[in-house]
Amino acid sequence: MDSKLTTHVLDLSKGLPANGMKIELWAIKNQGEHSFIKEVHTNKDGRVNDPLLQGDDFKPGEYELVFYVGEYFNDEANDSYLMPFLNKIPLRFGIGSNEEHYHVPLLVAPGGYSTYRGS
Repeated sequence: MDSKLTTHVLDLSKGLPANGMKIELWAIKNQGEHSFIKEVHTNKDGRVNDPLLQGDDFKPGEYELVFYVGEYFNDEANDSYLMPFLNKIPLRFGIGSNEEHYHVPLLVAPGGYSTYRGS
């Protein structure tokens, strides 16, 4: 099995993948302490070029992806900074097994979002 963590973002307001969105990955330790793992940006397909976690780094535990949707939509508008309704979307989730593929997609528009455990 190809064990890894992946994500992708679809911009529902355009019906297209979200290109260039900043995403941070954090590990959540005991007592809720956050430990930064990495920052990535989506490509033209709304995906990141490499898995977020894989191999020895892919361990069971609690994690959080932070999607910078406010920056993305402001950049897309090519306008001066506007206070977005959604700025950063944190998605906290658990990895129960290091022998599975965990995929965390985000479907987003300026006024709302949805997610699920993908395949």
